[in-house]
Amino acid sequence: MSRFLLIKAVLGPVLRVLFRPKVEGGDRIPDEGPVILAGNHLTFIDSLILPLVTKRQVFFIGKDEYVSGKGFKGRLMAWFFTGVGMIPVDRDGGRGGVAALMTGRRVLEEGQLFAIYPEGTRSPDGRLYRGRTGIARLTLMTGAPVVPFAMIGTDEVQPGGKGLPRLGGGRRIRVRFGEPLDFSRYDGMDRDRYVLRAVTDEVMSEVMELSGQEYVDIYATKAQAA
Repeated sequence: MSRFLLIKAVLGPVLRVLFRPKVEGGDRIPDEGPVILAGNHLTFIDSLILPLVTKRQVFFIGKDEYVSGKGFKGRLMAWFFTGVGMIPVDRDGGRGGVAALMTGRRVLEEGQLFAIYPEGTRSPDGRLYRGRTGIARLTLMTGAPVVPFAMIGTDEVQPGGKGLPRLGGGRRIRVRFGEPLDFSRYDGMDRDRYVLRAVTDEVMSEVMELSGQEYVDIYATKAQAA
């Protein structure tokens, strides 16, 4: 049994008991072939919930600090995060975005499921922010369809993205998946910035419909710095 299946077999039942997650539209994810999952990002546990509610293993980019810790705790975190599909990448500096993009491309060319948060970071206030065009580059370079998704309620379970999740109180997590989006009409146009923006905005519009969030047409990093 792979680490992913082991983790899912052990944590899946615990997750269902603690958070009672409701999954809507999970059958919209193709059973095979490269697929991009693109969704909102409310809190840290989004990346723990998503791999445990999909049938296929999800691969996603994570900070390399999650797997570089020392001692038993550090080794345990590294075992867990890489086991659920996290690929550590140093995203600091000018090459971080390129490394993440190339990693996603490699995963998709291997026919896998790759998840990405187009906002680039967690929402600072629960609203949905402008998407970065890396999502558009990935789908146009690989031809992989994009399945939009929305995390709902994870920020109530873990406000601010820090500390232990809060249990009880009627809180419930929902994960909604939309219909696959096909952008083959833009084949060969992955360097056209207007096309990249149009594709990204279409994805974000679908995420907004699924999540019900208020949309803000600025980057989340700019809002955090304000």
